[in-house]
Formats: sequence, C-alpha cells, structure tokens
Amino acid sequence: MANATTANPAMTMANPASERIAPKRLFAFIIMVFGMFMSILDIQIVSASLSEIQAGLSASQSEVSWVQTSYLIAEVIAIPLSGFLSRALGTRMLFAISAAGFTMSSFLCGFASSVEEMIFWRAFQGFLGAGMIPTVFASAYTVFPRTKFHIVGPIIGLVATLAPTIGPTVGGYITDATSWHWLFFINIVPGVGITIGVLALVDFDQPHFELLDRFDWWGLLFMAGFLGSLEYVLEEGPQYEWMQDTSVAVCVWICGVSAIAFFWRVLTAAEPIVDIRAFVNRNFGVGCVLQFCVGIGLYGLTYMYPRYLAEVRGYSALMIGETMFVSGATMFLIAPVVGRLMVRFDMRLLIAFGLIVFALGSYQMTWITRDYDFYELLLPQILRGIGMMFAMVPTNNIALGTLPPDRVKNASGLFNLMRNLGGAVGLAVINTVLNERTDLHIARLQERVTWGNATATETLNMFMQKFQGLGDAALMAVKQLSQIVHRQAVVMGYGDAFFMLTLFYFGLSLLVVLFSKPPTPLSGPGAAAEPAH
Repeated sequence: MANATTANPAMTMANPASERIAPKRLFAFIIMVFGMFMSILDIQIVSASLSEIQAGLSASQSEVSWVQTSYLIAEVIAIPLSGFLSRALGTRMLFAISAAGFTMSSFLCGFASSVEEMIFWRAFQGFLGAGMIPTVFASAYTVFPRTKFHIVGPIIGLVATLAPTIGPTVGGYITDATSWHWLFFINIVPGVGITIGVLALVDFDQPHFELLDRFDWWGLLFMAGFLGSLEYVLEEGPQYEWMQDTSVAVCVWICGVSAIAFFWRVLTAAEPIVDIRAFVNRNFGVGCVLQFCVGIGLYGLTYMYPRYLAEVRGYSALMIGETMFVSGATMFLIAPVVGRLMVRFDMRLLIAFGLIVFALGSYQMTWITRDYDFYELLLPQILRGIGMMFAMVPTNNIALGTLPPDRVKNASGLFNLMRNLGGAVGLAVINTVLNERTDLHIARLQERVTWGNATATETLNMFMQKFQGLGDAALMAVKQLSQIVHRQAVVMGYGDAFFMLTLFYFGLSLLVVLFSKPPTPLSGPGAAAEPAH
C-alpha cells in the first residue's frame, strides 16, 4: 500500500514539512481545548450541587435528576453528528456556533425559575456544547505534524479525563462560595472569549456548504431515537428495576427499532449522517472498544467516590470536592510524563500498564470500610489518576493518529461517543450492582443479628441504656442497630463493585494485543501509518 502521505493530498497539508508549530495555530488550538474543557466539565459540575438546585427550583428528587440526564442525552446525540457538521460548516464556524450556543444556554440555565426551564436549557446546552469535544480531537490529529502527537495527545487526553474528575470539586467550591446559579454564570466570560478567539484565529480547513443540501434528516431522527432512548434506559433503568417500569420498557423498544433503522440508513444513504467506515481500521475499532471501557472507569469512579463520601461518611459538597481533587492533581502531573514515554516505548505496553494500575487502584478499595477517609482514599485515587492517563492518551493516539486525515472528523465523533456510552453503561451496571449486592448483604447481616448473637445483643443493650428516659428506648435501639446494619451492607456493596472493576480492568489489559503496532512518533514529519485492516 502506498504511503498515506503521497496517496492523499490532505495528509501533506496535515503534515507540513516544517516541524515547528505556528504560534497562531497553537494558540487557536489551546482556545479550543478550553472550550472542550468547559463542555465536559459541565457534565459533572452540577452533580455535587443537585440538592441545592432542587431546593432553589422547588423540584422533586426525580425531577432534579433530569438536570444531569437531559444534558447527557442531548450530548450523546450531538457528538456523532459533529463529524458531518464539521465537514459542512468547517471547524471555525462549527466551533464558534457551539461555543456561543453553549454560553447563551449557560446564561439561561442560571436564570431558570422552574425545573422545566432548567431541564430544557440544560438539554440545549448539552446539544450545542457537544460539538466542541470531537472537533478538538479531530483538529489535534489533522492539523499538527505526526511527530507532535506526543505533545497534543496528552493535552486533550488530560482535558477529557481531568474535566469530569474535578467537576464535583469545582461545583462544590462554587456552590459553597456563592450559589448554584454560578455553576452556569461562570461559563459566560470564558465562553464569549472562546467564541471570539475561534472566529479570529482558527483557519484549519474550509467549509463545504453543499453538503448541507444532502443532510440526512431521517438519519438524524433515527440516531436521536436510538441514542436518546438508550441513554434514558441506562440512566433510569437501575432505579426503576429496568423493564418493570413502563417508560423504560417503551424506550427499550424505541431504542431497538431506531437502532435497526439507523444502521440501515447509514449503510444505504448517499451521504450518511455518520460514516461508520472508520471501523474497518483495526486500530480504530479496538481503540473504540478500549475507549468505551475506559469511560466505564472514568465516569463510574467519579460517581462512586462522591456517593460513598456523601452516603456513608456524610461529607458536604465542598469536602467531597477536596477529597476528589487528588485524582485530578495526579492526572495533571502525570500527563507530560505519558507524552515523553510515548516517544520511547510501544504505546500498547503503556496502555496495558495503565489498565493494570487502574485495576490495582480499584483492588485497594475492595477492603473498604465505613471508616475510609481522605488518607485511606489517597493511594487508590493516585493509582486511578496514573492508570487513567496511561490508558487514555496512547489509546487516543493509536485510534485517531493512524487514520487518514479525511476519516478523522467522522471518526472523532464516534470515538468520543464510545467514551460517553461507556460511562452511561458503567453507571447503570454500577448502580445495579450496588443495589442488588446491598440488598443481599442486608439479608445476610439480618440473619446473623439475632438474640443468639452475643455482639448484637450487647450492642442493642448498650443503645437501650443510651436512650433510657428519651422515649421508647427499645424501639430507638432497634432502629439504631438497623441503621448500622444497613450502612455496613452499603459499604460491603461498594467493596463488591470495586472488586468487579478490578477483575474487569485486569482482563481488559489483555486486549492491547489486538492493536497493530503503531508507528513511532519519531519517524519524521512525513511518516504516516498504513491503515490497519
């Protein structure tokens, strides 16, 4: 097969003869990275402050959960759409529209006076902001020389992992210092700056407006039905016992029918809304599977740690944010190290190392007790941060950096979609495991807490003495003992979930053998990988 640089003129543009990155282009890229950071950060920034939003909008528990769910559903639909829009509108216009729309909807979210308004504007915010995420990935792997991928790769990998990790931290600080409204107002000034900066500096490509004449509206409808209902099922299924809830069951049917129609459409349409031909490249296909699995850990642990700290330890949003900051700081410090090692070592070995370290961090948490505090969580969080960066950054480079440039825009949308879908599946599985294992442990513990158990009897008598003279001491003592049993069952459920993740990521480390050996970044400015099939 001919060298991709000579076979495709676009590769010549993507890999200029000069190894020097033009300052204007680098500055434009950094501005775009900030936009991507804001978009990903806003997924989790409200997670630590939902109770404050609920109180401020007089919403129920089920209603306020949609403040996050609506954003996720809209984002999942928009991410794969960005490939087509990036080709039609060009990087400059698509990113500017996304940044401006994200900023405006953030402003409107901050002024929402009802939960219905908040849900609507959050969906709008997620749909428009989603365009910034894959556009940055595509720009990183088409604009810069291949020999600079070890620099730009860690930058976008750091943002993709750091933003959701520190989301609860940032949200906790903002809500504690001001009010929940500033979770959204904080986006306005940087959003305006990003929009102006992109319009002034980005010149990566040219738009092809003629593609809009062939826009596949049926494909968009089927994709929205497929991905939107799938996200709803994964978000709501665990708490409503899956198919036993009517709305979940209906969405499962909508998802199935829409999926069949969507894949038929993308395989038969003259200009499909999503081009899935990138999956014929083996490295991209395996990379998407890994990205899906990395998303499980990235979003799953960002959910599990705060939930444990709030549910078992009784931490406030601010205290949770301070504890979770450890993983974010580790990722920030380890990112440049990963970039340097990518030049010297086979990236497949780095990915395997990252997955094993991540598994070790999860294994440390299988011994969790109700007394686990900041210092007990310190080492697992450090291992989590190291493992995530080593797993994600080389995977990005292998999956997207070895594709021909004309495939990268569409492929970037699919690649980022896999990470978000992995997160949604991971949360659904983790919630199901936590619920079922907690119920199992409650049943087992209650079997042991009987009058024949000396420890239980002694504890009950101690509580009865403690509550003597405060009312029905016996009843209060039984309730107190029941709460202890429930809390212990919850903690044991967390241990089981961490053990599940440990086995999963140890096994996943073997998947790297399916990658074709990637080219070394030192192979020169004209070097390009031959597509792996």
